[in-house]
Amino acid sequence: MNNSKDKLFLTVKDHSVSGENFELFRDDILDLLITNPQPDEKNLPGYYESDDYISHTDGKRSLFEKAYHFIKNIALKSKLDLINSLQKERGNLLDIGAGTGDFLLVAKNNSWKTTGIEPSEKAKSIALKKGVSFVENTKNLDSHSFDVITMWHVLEHIPNLDEQIKELKRLLKPTGIILIAVPNFNSYDAKHYGIYWAAFDVPRHLWHFSKTAIRKLFEKEDLELVQTLPMKFDAFYVSLLSEKYKSGKMNLISAFFIGLQSNWKARQTKEFSSHIYVIKNA
Repeated sequence: MNNSKDKLFLTVKDHSVSGENFELFRDDILDLLITNPQPDEKNLPGYYESDDYISHTDGKRSLFEKAYHFIKNIALKSKLDLINSLQKERGNLLDIGAGTGDFLLVAKNNSWKTTGIEPSEKAKSIALKKGVSFVENTKNLDSHSFDVITMWHVLEHIPNLDEQIKELKRLLKPTGIILIAVPNFNSYDAKHYGIYWAAFDVPRHLWHFSKTAIRKLFEKEDLELVQTLPMKFDAFYVSLLSEKYKSGKMNLISAFFIGLQSNWKARQTKEFSSHIYVIKNA
């Protein structure tokens, strides 16, 4: 995907772990940004080795972490309600990149038969204590066996993007749904913060999606984008972290107003800070 036709879009810094700089190249055909260089599979785990990598911990050490987990609990119920509105009968649910297992637990307690995948042993060890089940990878899972497949802010972390989408297609039942949540670099908060936008999160985020990119990438596998939904809380969370990267302080008031402005502008542009994409077999 990264070729000579791609144009340099931005150079951004890894603010949370390494302090290294990475380039973002733009694929104009897909409207997709590509992190360069992308760490190889041997070195990539090192970029997640931080107590501040919040999705791999249940830590509530600071006001920021407490706020994150409070909002996460609201979002978990919202995600479950969305799935239950789209699939009337409980069936098999696969959560890829399950983190510390909170979504799996919520779905399991709601009578879904859940399976999780999580590469981080640290996060998985926390999740296992909650009584949820994992497999090492998807290769041994039966084809067309899942009613719902979810990837909550995970697709941007996957090295082999085309292979992952092919595998989602293989695993999905004919009547199943895929839910993908990813940041949106076309949002107002992304444009406002630029090189400080926290959702670039290089090099952990290898890809940076737009609505066009999601539609085009999935339609190559005869998968259809049928619905795009906003994740309004993300504008505030990302703005808060972006303020920290920009000035060294959280700047709660400024972050709140940028998040509010981003959501307000998105009412017209339909470009929210993050989206949930609902995808089905075409």
